[in-house]
Amino acid sequence: MVPEHLNWMQRTKAGRSWLADLPALVDDCARRWHLELGDPYPDSYVSLVLPAEHDRIAAVLKIQFPHRESEHEANALALWNGDGAIRLLDHDPERNALLLERCEPGTHLSDFEASRALEVFTDLLPRLWKPASEPFRSLADEAAIWAENLPETWEKAGRPFERRLVEAAVEALSELSDTQGEDVLLHQDLHADNVLAAQREPWLVIDPKPLSGEREFGVAPIVRSYELGHERAQVIRRLDHLTSVLGLNRERSRMWSFAQTLAWSFEGTEVLARHVETARWLLKA
Repeated sequence: MVPEHLNWMQRTKAGRSWLADLPALVDDCARRWHLELGDPYPDSYVSLVLPAEHDRIAAVLKIQFPHRESEHEANALALWNGDGAIRLLDHDPERNALLLERCEPGTHLSDFEASRALEVFTDLLPRLWKPASEPFRSLADEAAIWAENLPETWEKAGRPFERRLVEAAVEALSELSDTQGEDVLLHQDLHADNVLAAQREPWLVIDPKPLSGEREFGVAPIVRSYELGHERAQVIRRLDHLTSVLGLNRERSRMWSFAQTLAWSFEGTEVLARHVETARWLLKA
């Protein structure tokens, strides 16, 4: 039942415990919602996601590994209520399980040219930016975690890049957090692989890692989305296009994009070289 792409979770005690519980969790959800389940999707590395039939309706069962970034995914989907995002059909918080609308044909936006993808994002983002506060974690609180963890992780990883990037990111996170505009619902992982082709709408957003904070942060994952091209000119073009079309403060969006990209440039102590390179480009943009 447990697919190979989740085996990396065997590295931690919490991951091993969750993997051991998965078969029972799937059985419980299948009984509760009367599901017929297919083979797991191979593209999810922090949750188990399976196609399902629910009362003859095409659906998806998603069982999440408990993590702060996704703890309010169901709340985000409920607030969006299908407006540019997949619908939440039901939720079992005890099992961290979500029953979701299925996107068909489900083609990733990353399969299309970057210019087309940017058009889709500029249409979707204003619809997703709904006023939001509790229960969502605030961008300021999350930024404080990044600022605290980044220097320590950088040290543990053997100082894999120049200190000035770390210092600039920590400074930016503090300054930006204290001077934000209106709080809206943000999808902090809205890259081109988290938008799927569908029938109810041409494109629907999936897999929110929700925060509440200012709009200028909302373009950060798109700016660094290497699926849309990983060259300095392409990164800056995405930043300029999104901030211009959406009427955002370019400097704030640039620094949010820089800081979060650097904060997300580690998987454990492994460095994501493309993220670091993107952060360098953004710091000088």
